[in-house]
Amino acid sequence: MSRVAKLAVTCEALDRGQVPIATAIYARAFDEPWPEAAIADLLKGAGCWGLIASVGGEPVGFTLCRSVLDEVEILTFAVDPERRRLGIGRTMLEEVIRISVKSADSLYLEVGTDNPAALGLYLAAGFKEIGRRKNYYRRADRSLVDALIMRRDLAIGGQQ
Repeated sequence: MSRVAKLAVTCEALDRGQVPIATAIYARAFDEPWPEAAIADLLKGAGCWGLIASVGGEPVGFTLCRSVLDEVEILTFAVDPERRRLGIGRTMLEEVIRISVKSADSLYLEVGTDNPAALGLYLAAGFKEIGRRKNYYRRADRSLVDALIMRRDLAIGGQQ
């Protein structure tokens, strides 16, 4: 028996009116969150899109992505810390893959080497490490952490 019941997670397109909500989730999820204006500017950019995940109507996660030619990059991916390890991230990632596979042949992201939960999620979803950025992330204690660059191959127009 699992430790928690499966949550009913819904994912919808992130619109500009939800940027303050996404910013608040981001502020709880990361040591050095992006300001609201940065998220809003990204969402306005060519090829940029996002999802907001909710449980029972309460926003609990979001992601921003950028589509360029035949690639999609996950720019950021956040789940409220109080709601982690409940399947929300997995549901959001599955939705990103479902959308991306329609127009892309690969999906990219970066993840801190000190984030085993996220790394496990991405590996389970078929991502492979293809590179590393040394001292890429700064943590709250001012320490620096490497970022792993990861890629997942997609089958254009199909389910993979």
